[in-house]
Amino acid sequence: MGNARVKHSVMVGLMGRQADRFHEYQPARDLAERLEMTGRVAGVEGIEVVYPKDFPNREESVALIKDCGLPVSAVNLNVKAAKKWQSGSFTSPDPALRADAVADLKTAMDLAAELDAPMVTCCTLIVGHNYSFQVDYLKQWEWLAEGISQGARYRDDVKISLEYKPNEARNYCTLGDMGRALYLCEELGFDNVGVTMDVGHALVAAETPAEMVCLAHRAGRLFYVHLNDNGREWDWDMLPGSVNLWDLVETMFHLDRLGWEGWLAYDVLTRDGDPVEQMNATIAIVKAAEELVEKIGRERLEQFIAEGVPARTFQHLVRSLL
Repeated sequence: MGNARVKHSVMVGLMGRQADRFHEYQPARDLAERLEMTGRVAGVEGIEVVYPKDFPNREESVALIKDCGLPVSAVNLNVKAAKKWQSGSFTSPDPALRADAVADLKTAMDLAAELDAPMVTCCTLIVGHNYSFQVDYLKQWEWLAEGISQGARYRDDVKISLEYKPNEARNYCTLGDMGRALYLCEELGFDNVGVTMDVGHALVAAETPAEMVCLAHRAGRLFYVHLNDNGREWDWDMLPGSVNLWDLVETMFHLDRLGWEGWLAYDVLTRDGDPVEQMNATIAIVKAAEELVEKIGRERLEQFIAEGVPARTFQHLVRSLL
């Protein structure tokens, strides 16, 4: 498609245990088994790994990852799940815990460099608040900015890509939407700090994913994209396009239109069936969305945008499915 060159990455963690409060949908699997399963996914070109979860023994994990035959698209830094982060990571009231979060960020950056990965992606979900009068908003922002700044200064050869989300685990996350994520990037001013746009998070934030892609790209901050889907009410991590088909097609159209080159990583849960089959379908669906853009025609889509008449647009779009 056009000038865009997107590559397909699978989040290795999604080949392992998947559960909610009521059910366990997939059993726990060790890193070696999850890497083997990922290698069987049709069309996979890279992997996303999680620190610290995927590195119980750093040396052994690095060797397994290097031997799997797939490049690492990003190291995903998890500074939310451990008990010590319950009151915040980069924004903990305890300065020692804030320092621990920064230390974990630096370790993840070192791992990214060791694995020849271009970036660390981090969704700061434990940063935020649940109630009014619970936190000092200005202090939280300053602590978050300082923590990310320390990482950005630590090494400029690894990018830090900040993933936003409106809520979970906090009722109100500090980086709750694209606007705040871009504002932080611009405030910090580091070339190696940008944004991970997760389509599902954008939908829950009542955003239009394709518009967010364009804004982040315009700011020079679109580092990474997570693809999935939901009903705009909760982050269900469903198959891309299974609910919001035209948002997927429009997002792929604009990535191509922008000439964006980078990784599409798939954050898709498997509550029914086999994770390998689920990821096979995920990549196939995204490639089909690219083919649909070709079938409709980029010039025709440009014409529809210029005209701005939805009746004409959607009559043509729906007939293109026949």
